[in-house]
Amino acid sequence: MDSALDRLDAAGFLQIWQHFDVDDNGYIEGKQLDAFFRHMLGKLGMKREEITKDQIRRLRERFMSAHDTAAEGRLQIQELATMLLPEEENFLLLFRRETPLDNSVEFMRIWRNYDTDSSGYISAIELKGFLQDLFLQHGKSITPEKLEEYTDTMMKMFDKNKDGRLDLNDLARILALKENFLLKFKMDACSQEDRKRDFEKIFAHYDVSKTGALEGPEVDGFVKDMMELVKPSISGTDLDKFRKALMGHCDINGDGKIQKNELALCLGLKLS
Repeated sequence: MDSALDRLDAAGFLQIWQHFDVDDNGYIEGKQLDAFFRHMLGKLGMKREEITKDQIRRLRERFMSAHDTAAEGRLQIQELATMLLPEEENFLLLFRRETPLDNSVEFMRIWRNYDTDSSGYISAIELKGFLQDLFLQHGKSITPEKLEEYTDTMMKMFDKNKDGRLDLNDLARILALKENFLLKFKMDACSQEDRKRDFEKIFAHYDVSKTGALEGPEVDGFVKDMMELVKPSISGTDLDKFRKALMGHCDINGDGKIQKNELALCLGLKLS
């Protein structure tokens, strides 16, 4: 059985994963693991009659004890990849963060950095630049051939509409961006006091630089989260259009930033 597992590479793992994660949520339920392992061993060349219940049980115990999934009873794609793939194949590991990406501002900074031609999408060439930088950041070397292979695998994994490029939602999946911050707030808060308190929290979240004004990716992050409240799937082009409209409406002094009082005015709030 271990010799069969030795034959697993990133592309093969991806194929098996996609067979099970049909609703594309990035994890499979613990109760699906037996079927996952059975399918995987079959794909790796073991005959159906060679795969025993005992082997599957041992596999499950080995992996479930290596990672505590008791809380949710599910395994993320990165967790399974970590356990199943040899280190040199497990480039998926690079997307694991000590703390998940929890602010759309940082997400949009990354997006702007790699959407080098400002097309509103990330092409295969731009994705390759992103992966190369990621390997460098982690002090790992990579051959041009492997980089090409990993770029291709990532495209297959995350390019959901198969148009050969990644959009905002695809990159959000890759970077495991946390839930939209604005979902925490009731947008129809009744009292002016409640609305003011919520506004203060919201502004502080997006004003990452703590300058009292939103600029660059801070505006992008706010726009992205605002748009996604009404339209779950937005493109980079949608975002740019809305950003332009918001700046035109809210940037009253024309300095290319949105001051705190400017945003409050836009939202019909009096801060004083």
